Amino acid sequence: MQFGVCGINYKKADLDIRDKTSFTDLKKAEFFQLAGKEGIEQCMILSTCNRSEVYFLYKTENQFHSVCGIYEEMFSEVVPGEYMISMCSGAAMGYLFRVAAGLESLVLGEDQILGQVKEALDFSRTMGYDGKELNKIVRDAVTCAKRIKTEFKISEKPLSVSYIGIRMVEEHTGIAGRRVLLIGSGKASLLALKYLKEYGAGKITVCSRTLSHAGRLQEEEAELQVIPYEERYQYMAQCDIVVSATASPHTVIRREDFEPEGPITFLDLAAPRDIDTAFMEHPLVYLINLDTLQKIVEENRQLREQLVDESRTMLEEALELTAEVLMRMEELTRTIHVNQDRMYENAWKNRGLDNSEWVMMNVAAKTGKDRAHELMYEKAMKVELEGCDYLSVLLEDDFLTGLFTGQELEAMIRPENYVGCGSKIAEIMAEKAADKAKRLMEGK
Repeated sequence: MQFGVCGINYKKADLDIRDKTSFTDLKKAEFFQLAGKEGIEQCMILSTCNRSEVYFLYKTENQFHSVCGIYEEMFSEVVPGEYMISMCSGAAMGYLFRVAAGLESLVLGEDQILGQVKEALDFSRTMGYDGKELNKIVRDAVTCAKRIKTEFKISEKPLSVSYIGIRMVEEHTGIAGRRVLLIGSGKASLLALKYLKEYGAGKITVCSRTLSHAGRLQEEEAELQVIPYEERYQYMAQCDIVVSATASPHTVIRREDFEPEGPITFLDLAAPRDIDTAFMEHPLVYLINLDTLQKIVEENRQLREQLVDESRTMLEEALELTAEVLMRMEELTRTIHVNQDRMYENAWKNRGLDNSEWVMMNVAAKTGKDRAHELMYEKAMKVELEGCDYLSVLLEDDFLTGLFTGQELEAMIRPENYVGCGSKIAEIMAEKAADKAKRLMEGK
């Protein structure tokens, strides 16, 4: 049994291609069915904004190429072969371990991918396409990823300019309860608004050249006050913090137009700059702009890369251990010899008591649970205390022989006629998986 992966390489494919090769739940169900026809029993599909990848266990090289072919055929309109990756054995396993740890992500060390890997395995389990090998590989990848995140804390080195800027404001000024003026209403302003709220900012006021755009921010925070762009200087005098993130080609806050009367912190997230750098010389002003922020972003990026390099040893050790366990599992499975006669002898050593539950279930169907439990407990104790044969004890009871024939009682205690509730549970789960697949195929 070998482990393989195929899919789109987001490093080569642009967003348009990635959009066209994403998996809906319906497409996942269709892929599982097609792969199943090729003899693939364990399969997982990881579909995110940047990823469209299939991980699977296969036995022959033909099966590996068949799965890759199914993928290409399913997305043939975009000729995925030009952007595809495909790996097998240790390379594929190592790739999954790195993916789960965020080491293959667009943003190194990001945390979201770990939850997405877990969800992908859960979906496979629901559809009946998981198995002991796939579970082992994915579970170990997730465990390794958690260890790397705990020990190296790669994701704690932020790369978002907005986040770093707001955090610098928090460290210098403190944001909780502060009055804030937010200039601009684009994506950067929306992100800044989110972080300001997380740090507990007090009253937040927005000004934008286009009031309708400012209204979009109010959808995120209903209590936002919106003021005309022309009134920004008047309101600025009442604020502790000013965050500016416009697309203006000119300076939005000029030094000659504003004289601070008290301490004020400026965060300039725009390029070109929104806020006059002459404010840096004012004793009451603390100004943060992209020059400072980009330097920190680059330092953090380099630090993340350093931590990624340091984490590779841990990843390789975990990968080696998983590969060793899988190899031993395969060897054990291959060398197991089932001795049916010996198993049958062992099953009878307990004089038929192993099937007492099955007898009780049959009796309960006719007498009720309480009566059946009381009666079968009495019979089981007699077998244990007196060393009797279970069938003989059953046959000498007139009440039981009035419910069942001797042949029926004998059949109940034969090992081959009862294996617990496992088969029934398997049937129920199979029915649920089939029903889920049917509803997905129908688009419900």
